[in-house]
Amino acid sequence: MENKTLASVRKPIKVLDGKVMLIVCIIIVAFLYAANIFGIFSSNTMRYLMKIFLYITMGEMWNLLSGFTGMTSLGNQTFIGLAGFTVAVATSTYNLPIWLGILIGLAIGVVVAFLLSFVLFRMRGMYFAIATWVIAEAICTAFKSWPYVNMGGGMSIKAKPYPKTPEIYLMALTLFVVAMIVVYLLLRTKTGLGLTAMRDDADAASSVGVNIFKSKLLVYVIAAGFTAIAGAIFFINKGTIYPDSGFNIDWTVSMVFIVIVGGIGTVSGPVVGAIVYVLLDEFLAHFPGWSNIILGAIAILVILFLPDGIMGTLQKKLHFEIFSQKRFSEHKKDIGKKAQLQ
Repeated sequence: MENKTLASVRKPIKVLDGKVMLIVCIIIVAFLYAANIFGIFSSNTMRYLMKIFLYITMGEMWNLLSGFTGMTSLGNQTFIGLAGFTVAVATSTYNLPIWLGILIGLAIGVVVAFLLSFVLFRMRGMYFAIATWVIAEAICTAFKSWPYVNMGGGMSIKAKPYPKTPEIYLMALTLFVVAMIVVYLLLRTKTGLGLTAMRDDADAASSVGVNIFKSKLLVYVIAAGFTAIAGAIFFINKGTIYPDSGFNIDWTVSMVFIVIVGGIGTVSGPVVGAIVYVLLDEFLAHFPGWSNIILGAIAILVILFLPDGIMGTLQKKLHFEIFSQKRFSEHKKDIGKKAQLQ
């Protein structure tokens, strides 16, 4: 009787049919591209959607680090600022094409992430988080006193011809699509299995053959690269960049808010969280000085009443899962058993 009762209470989480989800995603993405081609959206609508696409990308990358790998970073703004200034220097100082500036910014972000990994990966938990934030602040201070980037005076992005709103929208949409595909496919590989095992217990994961350093390095470099491109596109849309705007911790605060509200450890969570954040951000722009307080209060309420976020709570309540990464769930059980035997 007891087993039957437990079985009736613990309903399995159903994964939405993969083919159906693939068709739905293709239709949505095709519409978003078609809207750009045929001019369906106004300039303001494209700007809102562009912000959503870029915040989804950054949220997915922070979620990949913290939600799936257990590396909570407070310094992802490092890659945003570096990429933004790289585009500014490339276009205004060397008159390079804007696409080349983005690629150089991507390369710098990846190289910096690779170099930082040898220091940061020696730390765990709050020490890792604080170290990433300190590094971002140190780089910001250095840029404020570096004549090459005009110190605190900031720089303008002077691409010729300068991309118009539809072109920037297209860049943001493409980045968002590629980021979602990369995260989804990565989490469905054995490497993705190792990431979640590492998050739960790094020592146990290492004891059953997971290469901790290589796994962390792969995720950190991927997150740095996509975050750098997102930052570059943000400042291309804005036209100017300053050290205080490029390396501001508000970038990471927004990523944390997006992931917490949407659902940490879920692929679909940052999508919902980014939509909520952009809508709130636009609305709270009419209340200067109160926006961060209100966003913080909302985040606290979500943590108290919806600790799994919007999508995490819906998945548990309605017993379904979107973009499931549980391809190797049986292997994960085997890893857990091996870890217990160790």
